[in-house]
Amino acid sequence: MKTFISTLTLFLGLVLTSFTTQKSSLDQVIEALAEGKASELGKYMDDNIEITLPDKSNSYSRSQAVSILKDFFDNNEVKSFEIKHKGDQNGGQYCVGSLITKSGSFRTTVFMKNKGGRTVIREIRFQLIE
Repeated sequence: MKTFISTLTLFLGLVLTSFTTQKSSLDQVIEALAEGKASELGKYMDDNIEITLPDKSNSYSRSQAVSILKDFFDNNEVKSFEIKHKGDQNGGQYCVGSLITKSGSFRTTVFMKNKGGRTVIREIRFQLIE
């Protein structure tokens, strides 16, 4: 009887573990934004990414983009990120929210596309909310 119960417990544990859901790339990007972690965002960036900040906008390589976002987060310490809307569009995903920082709030938009079997960030926009 002990063997049966042990086997049943092990089997149920394996079955339940197989049903755990992994977070989507967009959800992980949202977490990185909420924590102000540029290096974590870099893991999901395309080779080139469009970044729009209140004072500049350009296309950057992944390493440049991480550096620019690190500087942005250093100057605007993140308190939280509030999701307003997220969804799927044209083979990709997007998210719109408010990045709440100690120096103000920014309307933040993230656009992601499917590329090479993974979802990558193509564009991030930060617009100061006044």
